[in-house]
Amino acid sequence: MKPGVTLLTIGELSARSGVAPSALRFYEERGLIHSVRTGGNQRRYERSELRRVSFIRIAQQVGVSLERIREALAELPERRTPTKADWTRLSARWRADLDARIALLERLRDTLDGCIGCGCLSLQSCALYNPGDQLAAQGPGPRKLLA
Repeated sequence: MKPGVTLLTIGELSARSGVAPSALRFYEERGLIHSVRTGGNQRRYERSELRRVSFIRIAQQVGVSLERIREALAELPERRTPTKADWTRLSARWRADLDARIALLERLRDTLDGCIGCGCLSLQSCALYNPGDQLAAQGPGPRKLLA
């Protein structure tokens, strides 16, 4: 720890970040954030960990897995707090995944009412979306939506 650094309790970090203490402990177990221990074995976090927690929360909000977030944070030198430039560089890697997820969500939104709308609830007998069960030849699963 650097001299003169303000330390936060887990409760303070939780209150400032909006993340439950149990989630903060989980993040620490996974190596996403770091604490120091007091003589009484209580966790204390440098104020800079707030930015790491914010980085994690935003990345999770856009659908990035904790494993990919951990890998991204591990690239920062000496557990440095992510900067705006870091976010730009690291999030660029996630763009293709996000674009694919957005495309899937748009297909779901645009076709969700299509099958249920007629009431048949079956793509096997649906003359509109799957006449003659043609999609069966393409394999199992929601072929129409995943295409």
